[in-house]
Amino acid sequence: MTFKIRKAKASESKLLSNLALRLKAYWGYSQKFIDTCWQEITYSKEYIQNNYVFVAEDENNILGFYSLKLFINTADIELDALFIEPSCIKQAYGRKLIEHAKFISRKLKKQNMVIFGNPNTKDFYLKVGAKFVGKRKSDTFSNRYLPIFTLSLAEVDN
Repeated sequence: MTFKIRKAKASESKLLSNLALRLKAYWGYSQKFIDTCWQEITYSKEYIQNNYVFVAEDENNILGFYSLKLFINTADIELDALFIEPSCIKQAYGRKLIEHAKFISRKLKKQNMVIFGNPNTKDFYLKVGAKFVGKRKSDTFSNRYLPIFTLSLAEVDN
């Protein structure tokens, strides 16, 4: 598993958006569902330029990406996106991206990461140390609720 994590390029907006759509399809969402929510998982050049977006890549492909958004005047930061290429799930790329996101968040002097997750990712976020703190109503589907997690960014002494 040789890969690196680097800042995303604005020119990769279409690649990242397509990866996000592939992952939604992987989780078994219907085409109607994907058609309805595609805008919220589309990452424009401007989004990439204005947020902290990082990709994991090997020598040939983007394997996954994440993005962070700052909350104004708080010690929290939001993990706005974390998508892994479906063929790379359960190969530690998600965990490595979370570790990188924590590193960047600490450099920004943030204390907690807030994650508005997907129901399919609940176990993953719990395994990486996040705490389930509640649910919020989906912006897109009025009858759908999404889990909310927080992840402490405090360094733990071993």
